[in-house]
Amino acid sequence: MKSDSFNHQPVDPELAVYDCEIHLKFRLIEDRNVPRDRDQLLEMLLDAFSYGADEYLEPLKTHAEIQEVSEIEASPEMRRQLIRLRNLHDLA
Repeated sequence: MKSDSFNHQPVDPELAVYDCEIHLKFRLIEDRNVPRDRDQLLEMLLDAFSYGADEYLEPLKTHAEIQEVSEIEASPEMRRQLIRLRNLHDLA
């Protein structure tokens, strides 16, 4: 009987890989010097949204989906990080 180590995945109830998709639509009062850099703009918008609705932010539509996926679908870098985290968990 041949062992197929590629399909064997250690079961760790504390760690999993997820695909996450978030759709947000909101109105925001902000000064006109909004960052032009996409990463800075995204960070600023997510920070504003994370503080919640107030007199400066009006949520219009939110939708989030999360789905656990096989570790095999993760990038090699992410799989290495999972191994590191599991090793740290085993040491504790």
